[in-house]
Amino acid sequence: MNPHGYRVLIVGAGIAGLAVARTLRSWGASPEIIERAPAGRPDGLGIYLPGNAVAALETLGVAGMVSAAAVHIDRQVFLDHRGRPLADVATEPVWRGVGPCLAMPRGALLRTLLDAIGDVPVRWATTPTAITAGDVEVLVEFHDGRTGAYDLVIGADGVHSAVRRLVFGTAARPVGQYAWRFLVPWSDAEPVWTARLGRGTAFLTIPIDDRTLYCYCDAPAAASPPPLRTLFSGYAEPVPDLLDASDAAAGVHAGPVEEVELPSWSRGSVSLIGDAAHATSPNMAQGAAMALEDAIELAASLGEQPSTTTALQHFETRRRPSTDWVLTQTHRRDRTRSLPAPVRNLVLRHAGQRIYRGNYRPFLATPAGGSTSQPQRPP
Repeated sequence: MNPHGYRVLIVGAGIAGLAVARTLRSWGASPEIIERAPAGRPDGLGIYLPGNAVAALETLGVAGMVSAAAVHIDRQVFLDHRGRPLADVATEPVWRGVGPCLAMPRGALLRTLLDAIGDVPVRWATTPTAITAGDVEVLVEFHDGRTGAYDLVIGADGVHSAVRRLVFGTAARPVGQYAWRFLVPWSDAEPVWTARLGRGTAFLTIPIDDRTLYCYCDAPAAASPPPLRTLFSGYAEPVPDLLDASDAAAGVHAGPVEEVELPSWSRGSVSLIGDAAHATSPNMAQGAAMALEDAIELAASLGEQPSTTTALQHFETRRRPSTDWVLTQTHRRDRTRSLPAPVRNLVLRHAGQRIYRGNYRPFLATPAGGSTSQPQRPP
């Protein structure tokens, strides 16, 4: 397909949208981005990038800049709610040959990707209100009354995608958990990803720079979630101190955990990528990796195939095994977590390392800076 004059509208200026803008610009297309948030929006909280996400960033040519701004995570540690060890995984031996595991402020990653798209125009505080998807051209109406015609529209606008709603009419579905996320000032934290597991609850901490911890905690969904101190009252330190510190934090982001599963990611010349197409529970930390790999594969498919529709079909065929694998593994992780605590703890003590490697097995063969991995479909 000849990229000259190929018009692409990307809806969403998050990780997926900025990454695909870079790959399509490098291919030779003429992309533009719209983003519902205003310019200068809050850039989110923290993010953890496993080795395959960093390998994709290497392919995009930005891994060095990202790595320089990140904490290199040496270990992933699982404890019970009283702080007793369940499993301890050294990340470098697991991800050797793929990439390091990094943690950083989400905003720092977004700013790096925004710089990397060069002169691609971004229209902030702009949303689509109607999308008419054809095989040759897509007509888009915007909230301010403007219209545009495009060869391809990409919905990279996350779990609550406007493109998915307008074109596919499909909403995200809850997985049965409610989550809270916040940042707290915390000096001298070890470069360790730590999950503390209680009875149906979990509390995760990750240092994202030398003075800040990113905290994520969740519990079974309820009509009226109890206060955090009630949910995590039995947890050992540092959880009580972290909850105290959260009172002075910039804000606690809270909401249900949701996932997206669709029979198809494209309709005519409209395609979904990233969380808009295949959001999952965050327990695998694969959202960014899947979005980045989507961006790389979509540009490759457009460059290889003779038409937009065949390229989108090829893209989905290539990417489905990876995203289906992640969905299946997140469900398995949730089932392990929901076991009675004594059984779960015994399983993790005796098989935690093997389970961890098994969860990520298809992604451990990706060469650093190489193309996306293509695992077999999960059973």
